[in-house]
This record gives sequence, C-alpha cells and structure tokens, in this order.
Amino acid sequence: MTNKNIVRDQFLEVVENQLKDNQPPETRITLERLLKEGFKERVAKELIATCVATEMYEVIASNTPFDEKRYIENLNRLPELPE
Repeated sequence: MTNKNIVRDQFLEVVENQLKDNQPPETRITLERLLKEGFKERVAKELIATCVATEMYEVIASNTPFDEKRYIENLNRLPELPE
C-alpha cells in the first residue's frame, strides 16, 4: 500500500467515524444529499474526505484549531471541491 493510499484511508476513517457518531450531523446530511444526486457511496465519502483533508491542512498550515464552520461550508459546497 502506498503512502497516498494510507493517508486517503485515514481520511475516510474520519468520515466513517463522523457518520457513526453523527458528529457533525452535516456529514450525514451531505452524504445523503450526494447519494440523492446520484453519486456512489464510495465516491460521496471520498468527496467528504476531501473536506476533512482540506480542514486538516488548514489546521496544520495555520497552526489554528479545527474550524467546524469552515468544514461545514466546504461540505455544503460539494461536489465542488474545496480550494
């Protein structure tokens, strides 16, 4: 397994945990919306994982806490990918 796959799988695990814990609830809402829009479940979760990755990058790059508001805004824009 490549490092890229390991990192992707870690972000997908975060998504799975958010869905299991329903925290934040917007993750499940986003998954359900993407499924209704015709995305396969795996692809929808990978799109959500891009929001997780983006937020983690922001946390590390700016040395600031997780910004749930920004994360949810990115979820709401899917399938448009975060910048």
